[in-house]
Amino acid sequence: MASRVLLTRPGPRGMVLARAVEKAGYEPVALDVLRFEPLALSTSTRAAVLDLDQFQGVIVVSPQAATCLAEAIASYWPQLPQGLRFYAVGEATAKTLHAELGVPVVIPARAGGEDSEALLAVASLKAVAGKRLLLARGEEGRELLRERLRERGAKVEVLPLYRRRYHPPSPPGDAWLAEGDFAALVVTSGEILQHLVTWCGPVALNQPLLVSSQRLATLAMTLGFGAPRVASGASPAALSAEIRAVLDPRSATFDQGDHEKG
Repeated sequence: MASRVLLTRPGPRGMVLARAVEKAGYEPVALDVLRFEPLALSTSTRAAVLDLDQFQGVIVVSPQAATCLAEAIASYWPQLPQGLRFYAVGEATAKTLHAELGVPVVIPARAGGEDSEALLAVASLKAVAGKRLLLARGEEGRELLRERLRERGAKVEVLPLYRRRYHPPSPPGDAWLAEGDFAALVVTSGEILQHLVTWCGPVALNQPLLVSSQRLATLAMTLGFGAPRVASGASPAALSAEIRAVLDPRSATFDQGDHEKG
């Protein structure tokens, strides 16, 4: 229990995070409570992909959305339309878009974090009146992006590309949550946080909870978590650094001092 860190990030990105946590000296355990299910394109979503050249920008909210979008585009566009600008909520999504489509991607300023609010602060998304934007996302979520961009005068069309399937934590993860038998819990999604709270006993609610934004920390406190800590971002490096800062403050302070001297 002393070094057990429970992780909730699914798929390949979850494995990258697990390696970073292990490298930091802790025991990563994936709870495997979320899986992605690709959605078949409907008549309306297929029409949006066919009209890709009519959009001024495409906003992509996750690596999963980036992968599904690339597959959809490849089916109908041998070559991408000219002048189409891509936006991503975070670096992992931007890297996936670049790998899959070879496009430059606009992301929030590093200091602003990796969430909807940070992306909305990007200069080119502040003057969008009359522009047609495509929001590539899951079946649900990121309503703030759509609402704010529409308030700014943009014509926003949603392109749902996948569905989230939530599962109960399998043993022994369910018992660890019920008993608080872990050193830290890492959550980077509000939906996962709301899903997990059902299995968290009183001790678990007061164990260190590592989140990737202040918005998630606020939600966590609303749900009853007593000790949320906000990492500097959602990257494996940022999350593992915050784990060290929480679980081994002396080591984190020593590392920071060395870095400043260098």
